[in-house]
Amino acid sequence: MSAQDLADACEAIGHPIPRNVIANMESGRRASLPLVDVMVLAEALHTNPICLIYPVGYVEEVQKLPLRPSEQTWDAMRWFTGAVPGEPLALDLMLRLFHQHESEQRALQAAESSEQDEAWKAKSASDAAQRKEALSAQAFYAERAALAKERLRRLRASIREEGGTPPTLLPSRFASPFDDNHLEKDF
Repeated sequence: MSAQDLADACEAIGHPIPRNVIANMESGRRASLPLVDVMVLAEALHTNPICLIYPVGYVEEVQKLPLRPSEQTWDAMRWFTGAVPGEPLALDLMLRLFHQHESEQRALQAAESSEQDEAWKAKSASDAAQRKEALSAQAFYAERAALAKERLRRLRASIREEGGTPPTLLPSRFASPFDDNHLEKDF
């Protein structure tokens, strides 16, 4: 993509960045860039903003912070996103709660999917032994789903207690809508 093509794409997004500014960024003549420009450039380039800040896989080392020695790009990116255990940002309570929330939602979806698969196996079993095995597995996954729902309910309460707003819940396969009221009422 040429500098002009990128400038045109930024303008189409609604935040023009002139071609000469883009050329100065590419050549290193422009040392700083407003965050909004990083976000618009990322959208125009069909990538994530973090990939422009820390180009993992394209640059071996970057300065995590100005006036600091260079370090591995992957490590700098993980620090920035709070993905490094033991780093100050990774210790942020709200960030930890949101990561746990995402993990529990995935666990719930996996358990519900497996429960549904086992229900189908039980229904279509050709003999009693297969049916019994599938029903046992279905009960196991139903229990795992119930535990994930309970952990989600507690996590969402913790987020609220800390003054936050919990993330949107993914739809449940067996209950619709899967929102806070449903979660608190039926789970």
